[in-house]
Amino acid sequence: MTERLYVQTWGKPTQPAVLFLHGFMGKGRDWTTHCERLADTHFCITVDLPGHGRSVKFSHKAYSMAGATAAVLHVLDDLTVSPSAWVGYSMGGRLALYMALHYPSRCQQLLLESASAGLPMAAERSLRCQHDEERARALEQGDFSVFLEAWYQQPLFTSLDRIPDLRGQMIAARLQNRPAELARSLREMGTGKQPSLWERLGGLRVSTCAVAGALDQKYVDLAQRMEAASPLLHAVVVPEAGHNVHAERPDAFFSILTNWLHP
Repeated sequence: MTERLYVQTWGKPTQPAVLFLHGFMGKGRDWTTHCERLADTHFCITVDLPGHGRSVKFSHKAYSMAGATAAVLHVLDDLTVSPSAWVGYSMGGRLALYMALHYPSRCQQLLLESASAGLPMAAERSLRCQHDEERARALEQGDFSVFLEAWYQQPLFTSLDRIPDLRGQMIAARLQNRPAELARSLREMGTGKQPSLWERLGGLRVSTCAVAGALDQKYVDLAQRMEAASPLLHAVVVPEAGHNVHAERPDAFFSILTNWLHP
């Protein structure tokens, strides 16, 4: 039996639906601000992905990319939503892309924020799995607050320093997760475990926007590489933003989101 993810909705079910997928260590409520702003015109749906927030203690298979896909699609079935627009940040973006390539009839539009199509080489994936296993053990055995402090000191998140209190707010929100559950997610849905989707990008069937912050060069490069691989994918670079565009430049992100929903 497919486990039920924790779900929140905004707007009316009769309106066009938009599904939002959060990143690693996040929750569905990370999208609350954008969902509230969009609720007058759209039916917004958020979920806590397996191992996050209130979606915990699931069977082992639920934590995989395929298992998470099944659980998310079950939510859409329960809400009688299909097809719909999908928005995914980081890990949630990787999942949204995986879903769109495997279940194209369910996806109407796709917006990927700071996401990738995975690691193309098996050796890269193997090394990343080893790295993710080290992090999973640190989550299980160490001090969670120390782990989070180190996590947000990564170069990927340097741009957070430009906004007072944002790093602290993110750490406080992440502390509400269960570290052992996050470890399960990291082992099964980490970038190393995800199958490479690069060779499938040419078969993408829906209009796709890949958003990256200009201060996050790694994901700017990835967005532009994905754009080159698919005629339906368009890369958008947001100035003065890093990895978490929707939190660092919420108004700019919302403008991109609404323009994408209303081309």
